[in-house]
Amino acid sequence: MIKILFVCLGNICRSPLAEGHFLKLIIDNNFQGIIECNSAGTAGYHIGQLADPRTRANALSHGIHLTHKGRQLIESDFNDFDYILVMDDSNLANVLNMQKDLENSKAKVFKMRHFDYEHKDSDVPDPYYDSEKEFEDVYQILKRSTYNFMESLKNEHNL
Repeated sequence: MIKILFVCLGNICRSPLAEGHFLKLIIDNNFQGIIECNSAGTAGYHIGQLADPRTRANALSHGIHLTHKGRQLIESDFNDFDYILVMDDSNLANVLNMQKDLENSKAKVFKMRHFDYEHKDSDVPDPYYDSEKEFEDVYQILKRSTYNFMESLKNEHNL
C-alpha cells in the first residue's frame, strides 16, 4: 500500500481539496487497495471540522464530495505515510522541523507544486481570506499537481 498525506496549515482549505482530488484519481485509475491518502494540518485550529464551506462548494462544483474532518499532523504520520506533500514553504519548514527529530521517519516530503510543471516548487496559495475565484485557482493548481504526482507514482512504482 502506498500512502500519501497532504498537509496545509489548518486542514480546511488546500489539503482536504488535494485529498479529495487525489481520491478521485485513485478511483479513476482503479488503484483502490494500492494507494490511499489523507490530509492534515500543521496547526490544530480546526480539528474535527469539515473543510471550509467554500472549499466544499468548489470541490462539489467539480464532482468531488469532501467528507474529511480536520486533524493535526502527528509524529506517527512520518512512518504511517510514504509521501507527505505540503502546500507552502511555511508548512514545509514545520514538517521538516518535526521530521528531523524523528529517528526512523520513512516519509518523503515534497512541496505539492514540485509536481506542478507550470510553476514548479512555488506555494499553493491559501485562499482562506480570499474570494471564490481564488478557491477555483487553488483547485486548478491542485488538479495539475495531483495529476502529475499520480503519474510520478505510476512511474516510480511501476503501476
